[in-house]
Amino acid sequence: MDRLPVLKQQEIQFDSPESCNMFRPSADKPFVATPAAISAYTAETIERCLTLLQGQANVHDGIDYLQVFKSPDETTEDLWFIEDGAGGAITALLPSDY
Repeated sequence: MDRLPVLKQQEIQFDSPESCNMFRPSADKPFVATPAAISAYTAETIERCLTLLQGQANVHDGIDYLQVFKSPDETTEDLWFIEDGAGGAITALLPSDY
């Protein structure tokens, strides 16, 4: 099993109105990952990071739309998760995808 990237502290306060995302995929909000993210990280790692985000969202009643996981090594880009608004998706991507 590979080492899980470390979740960085989000930039906004947890009590901010913008800290309202739950990172829960649904039919209306699918979970997707870019080809680059899938190439850089295993599917298991991406899924474990999503599960960790869902736990943080539960603890804080929501988190920021952008969450960043620091790569466990210097050769791999960080792993980002972005939750788009209504009608959007939850996306795992690399900064270079943005």
